[in-house]
Amino acid sequence: MITKENKANAIKQLARSKADVGSPEVQVSVLTARIKELTEHAKENKQDLMAKRGLMQMVGKRKKLLKYLEKTNFEAYKTTIAALGLRK
Repeated sequence: MITKENKANAIKQLARSKADVGSPEVQVSVLTARIKELTEHAKENKQDLMAKRGLMQMVGKRKKLLKYLEKTNFEAYKTTIAALGLRK
């Protein structure tokens, strides 16, 4: 479970404005933070299949958001990928 502080840091990292919590960049950032935490949980608890399923769903959602961002605003896509350390 992502903490409020971690979520606030993820939002602050790529927010367009102070009140921005819904832009694709912010959504990808929050999903990346959740994916990192759930990946650690999945490594420790190999038999937790529901956590692995949720992890795969989050990865798919992040992939779709990045694909949308790439089509609509390529510059924002590049900065998001670079800021989060993701690879294309």
